[in-house]
Formats: sequence, C-alpha cells, structure tokens
Amino acid sequence: MSGSAAAKARLAPSPTPVAALYWDAARRGALVLQQCVACRRLTHPPAEWCAECGSSERVFVPVEGDGAVETFSVVHRTFAPGFAERVPYVIAWISLDVQAGLRMFGNVLGTAPDDMHIGLRVEVLFEDIEGYGTVPNFRPVREEC
Repeated sequence: MSGSAAAKARLAPSPTPVAALYWDAARRGALVLQQCVACRRLTHPPAEWCAECGSSERVFVPVEGDGAVETFSVVHRTFAPGFAERVPYVIAWISLDVQAGLRMFGNVLGTAPDDMHIGLRVEVLFEDIEGYGTVPNFRPVREEC
C-alpha cells in the first residue's frame, strides 16, 4: 500500500483483552454482548465489571441487534481515515430492544441522511473492513409487503 493509500485506509478496531470475544464474534457476523452472571444485566461496551452490581463475573451471550435510533449526527466533513468517500454519513446511538437502556454506537447505512429520524427502526448488519473483517453497524428495517 502506498503512503497516500495508507493515509486513506479505514482504521480497524484494536480490541482490548476484555473486548476480544466481542470483536471475534463480529468478524463472524454475530452480535454478542457481555452479561453479568450475578444480576443478568447486559452491558456495552465490554467492561471489567458490571456497572449495575459490581460483579466481575461476565459472559458473552448472543443477542439480536434490533433497535431504534435514539440520537444521530450527519457527518458532512470528516478527517477520519477511510471515511472521506462516505460523506455525508450518519452516526447514531441505537437503543437496543433486548434491554431497556442498552445502547450501541454505530453508522447507519442504507438510508439517505435526509431520511434519518429519531425512532427509526434499525437492525444490525456487519460491514467488511478490508484487511480486518467485519464490524457491527446498522441499517433501517425494511418492512415486508
């Protein structure tokens, strides 16, 4: 890769040891979140202990990635490597259906920024990053006819 191509390459996540299983699952196209063994609360992002009860006993469990846009921003100008060709693009906090108060941050793909709105129903999708694998993002839920 040339110097200019390297400067434009999208950065891949650099997993911490506590988040490694989350990113391994994402590369396989699966969404897993940490669940506290003691109180059963799901958390994201992965952490060393449960913010609800303080337990350090955590496991990763598969979850559905359905939810609603809680808030969003349309990016019209970016300095983030690998995103310049995507502008305008949408980044959003997604309120996941699986548990009240549980949110994930990600891009919302497959919709025009002008069509974005609070409450938009979305589902997880896994986007490929060249040289890394897949990462979770979101797309609008398409209603079936």
